[in-house]
Amino acid sequence: MCSSDLRIGARAVTLVLVAHGTRKQQGVAMVGELAERVSAALRRPVQVSFVDVLGPTPSEVLALTPEPAIVVPAFLSRGYHVTSDIPAHVAASGHPGVTVTEALGPGPQLIRVLADRLVEAGWRRDDSVILAAAGTSDPGAQRDLHTMATGLSAITSSRVDLAFAATGTPRVHEAVESLRRHGARRVVVASYLLSDGLFQDRLRVSGADVVTQPLGTHPGLVRLIANRFTRAKYSAAA
Repeated sequence: MCSSDLRIGARAVTLVLVAHGTRKQQGVAMVGELAERVSAALRRPVQVSFVDVLGPTPSEVLALTPEPAIVVPAFLSRGYHVTSDIPAHVAASGHPGVTVTEALGPGPQLIRVLADRLVEAGWRRDDSVILAAAGTSDPGAQRDLHTMATGLSAITSSRVDLAFAATGTPRVHEAVESLRRHGARRVVVASYLLSDGLFQDRLRVSGADVVTQPLGTHPGLVRLIANRFTRAKYSAAA
């Protein structure tokens, strides 16, 4: 459900999408395009901020925002950036009227997006599949990632292994090598990343036969973010 009337009471609300940040211009542009598509769905401007690598930061955006604000973390599971970084930015901004939504995952909407990306990449039912996430040391986020791997396994009717591009084991290239040692004919890596960047580059050189595109501007992701903003507006009004 999306709404063009994103107001809390009689006041308009500022919408802020918070992403990680990357030095890769293609990834920065993708986050901007994602925000534009969400903005078009809601018929309201959506501002972008980043918690790392580049700015503006959430605290900088919120400090310049006089009206109530809704912040949607563009992160696929809870973890340090969602549980610590973003709340710290909100506090540093001094803004008294900020609603922060939950992370984008885990959930069935993202499982369907991952399945679409697999089909687009040429996935076959007898492929060995690895769900590749950035990785995290947060126990709750790790559970989120295992939930996503289980959900993707259910929708593809095949086993899906979980591996990591940065934090955690096994690393993606190790998971690929392990599957090959156990006789896998084709290995497909399903990218559980929001945008292009260093981690996506690591997936491309993991030795897999196929690597899917990041979730990017998939329509299902646009709808999910738009719904996060809309539901948060109703919660704040209540």
